[in-house]
Amino acid sequence: MADQRLGIGIIGAGFVAGFHIRSFVGVRYADVLGVVSRHGETAEASAALARQLRVGEARAFGSITEMIADPGIDALWICSPNFTRIEVMEEIVQALESGAGELVGVACEKPLGRNTAEARRMLELVRQADLLDGYLENQLFTPSVVRGKQVVWARGAALTGAPYLARSAEEHSGPHMPWFWEGELQGGGVLNDMMCHSVEVARFLLTPPGALREHLTPVKVNAYTNCLKWQRPHYAEILARNSGGRNDYANRPAEDFARSLIEYCDPEGNPVIVETTTSWCYVGAGLRLTMELLGPEYSMSISSLDAGPKVFFSRQVRGECGEDLVEKQNAEVGLMPVVADEESEYGYVGENRHMVRCFLDRRRPQENFDDGVSVTELLMTAYMSAERGETIEFPPPGLADFVPAVARGEWNPKTDHTSTTVC
Repeated sequence: MADQRLGIGIIGAGFVAGFHIRSFVGVRYADVLGVVSRHGETAEASAALARQLRVGEARAFGSITEMIADPGIDALWICSPNFTRIEVMEEIVQALESGAGELVGVACEKPLGRNTAEARRMLELVRQADLLDGYLENQLFTPSVVRGKQVVWARGAALTGAPYLARSAEEHSGPHMPWFWEGELQGGGVLNDMMCHSVEVARFLLTPPGALREHLTPVKVNAYTNCLKWQRPHYAEILARNSGGRNDYANRPAEDFARSLIEYCDPEGNPVIVETTTSWCYVGAGLRLTMELLGPEYSMSISSLDAGPKVFFSRQVRGECGEDLVEKQNAEVGLMPVVADEESEYGYVGENRHMVRCFLDRRRPQENFDDGVSVTELLMTAYMSAERGETIEFPPPGLADFVPAVARGEWNPKTDHTSTTVC
C-alpha cells in the first residue's frame, strides 16, 4: 500500500457500484483505481466517474486477474450481480494462488450468496485466500441508525432496561435491472433482495454497543410472501417488455411483498423480536427506509424520507423523469422529499470508511462474511416458513441445501395453495 493509502478495485459497474464510487468522496486514505465489468462500456463509464469525482485515477480492466496483478490494487469491492458471486470469488482465489498479485482484503455487497450453500462457499473461499473480509451492509452505517442506537442504549436502556422490539422496513417500486426480477438469477424476490438489510439492521439495533452478534440467539422465524402487484397482467407485460421477454411474471413470478418475524433470545432468556417488511410494490416519493426501536420506557423511529428538505412543484413544472431527488423516484411534481446526500444517508460513506480503516489496520471489519452467512441463513429459514405456512424453529433441518421455490422457478402464488391465499 502506497503511503498507507488503500488502492481499491471494484468488480461490477452497475447501480450499487455507482453508489460506492460516489461515497468515496467522503472517505480518506483510499483511491478507486480500477473497475472491471462483464460490459466493457460500463466499466469505462464507472472509471470515468471516479476520475471526475477525483476519488482515484481509475481505469477499466479486462479481467479480475488483470486488476489483481496491478500493484496499486490492495483490496476488491464485489458489486457484481448475485449470480456471479461464486465465480468472482473463485477467480480471486485462483489469481492469488497463481501468484498474479497480492491483496489485503475483499468486501462483498449483499447478499453474500443466493442461498446458504453459496454464502458458506464465499466464506470458505475468502478463508482459503487468507484475506480480510467485509460484508457490505450499508444500513448498519446509516448516520441516524448509528447515532440513534448510541443515544437509546446510553440513556433509555442504561436506566430502564434493554430494548425488546425492533421494526425495519424497506420499500420502493422495484429494481432497476431485469435480472433482479428473475428468481433464479437473483436468488428470490424482494425477500432476498431487501430483507437482508432489514433483518440485519434490526438485529444490530437490538444488540448492545460493542457486543458480538452471538449476544442474541435466533430461535424461531415466521414469514409470509406474495406477489401483489407485478403479477397483474398489465405490470407483468411491462416486466416482459423491459427484459426482452425473459421476465415471465404470469407463470414465474418472484415475490414483491414479504414480511418476517424473527424471535431471538437474550442471555437472560428474554424474548427479543425483529419484525420486518419489504416491498417492490410501494408507490410513494421513492425509496422509503423506516426503523423503530422499542424498550421499557422509550422508543426511537427513523424514516429516510424525513431526513432533509421538501420541495413543491406545480403541474406547470414539467421536466424529464429522473432520480435527482430520491432513489427510485416515482414523480416530479407535487410535494417531494429531497435526500440531500444519499451516499451518506443510506450508510455507504460510513461503511466504506470502516472497511478502509480496517483493511489499512490489518483487522477484520465488524461486519464480515460470517455476518453475511448468518443473514442468509435467516432469509432461507424465512423462505421455508413462507412456503410451509408455519413458524420454523431455527436452525431448521436441511438449511444447508435449501433453495427457495422462487429461486428454482417453481413458485406461483396463483396456483400454490400452501403458502398464500388463492382467490
